[in-house]
Amino acid sequence: MSQLRPAWSAAFAAGAVQPVIPVSGLDDVTRDWAWGGSTGAGVKVAIIDSGIDADHPAVGGVQGYVAIDGPPEALNYVAAPHRDSYGHGTACAGIVRGLAPDCAIYSVKVLGAGLTGRGIHFAAGLRWAIDNRMDVCNLSLGSTKQEFFGVLHELADLAYFRHIPLVVAANNLPAPSFPSTYAAVVSVAAHDEPDPERYYYNPAPPVEFGAHGIDVQVAWQNGAFITTTGNSFATPHITGIAARILAKHPGLTVFQLKTVLRALAANVGAQDR
Repeated sequence: MSQLRPAWSAAFAAGAVQPVIPVSGLDDVTRDWAWGGSTGAGVKVAIIDSGIDADHPAVGGVQGYVAIDGPPEALNYVAAPHRDSYGHGTACAGIVRGLAPDCAIYSVKVLGAGLTGRGIHFAAGLRWAIDNRMDVCNLSLGSTKQEFFGVLHELADLAYFRHIPLVVAANNLPAPSFPSTYAAVVSVAAHDEPDPERYYYNPAPPVEFGAHGIDVQVAWQNGAFITTTGNSFATPHITGIAARILAKHPGLTVFQLKTVLRALAANVGAQDR
């Protein structure tokens, strides 16, 4: 393993994953029913991050852009093509594209060259994604600042009530970050198994799902690929699977999607269904 395991991912370490007894009638769905044959076509996925390099071969195009900056009293929204300032957003987009090749990816740029950003820009980007009716949002970022707890909580609830799932990375450090600790979101940490479709459900949240996020090969700036570790890279695996489910079952609410994800986790009953 090239890097230390991210915080919040201990529940998904080898030997630590807890078996979950399936609930008849709720956990009887199959992967074929959930996403069999689906490529994510027709689903709009917002990557709220550092931008996306659309010409990276792992990304294969971006269908929409907005970059947000400026002071709180005069936020600036630029709906024009942009580049990735760091590589992080391209990595997330590439993972989503690999799982849901026909989804429509939207780059919502709120982070800069040092992978830093202001909470107000993060909140504005999330609100933009909600107001523009994205079908699922990938948030491989968060804030530990208490001053943003309320506004991000309100936006998470708004997304929930509008049936827009927010798939959110847990902090890589052992401190809670927002919005990953909210019940309304789909929270994700990392496991080290290489299968991109293998994920686990955690019966002791706040982090609910574990996906491949340790020693992951990801797209990066300038057409490159790197191998890296983080809950950030586990998250788009769940986002890509969610996009495939929503393409096949577009009427699902957030709690229905979370129920399907739970039912098909590798530690919930037998997975030969």
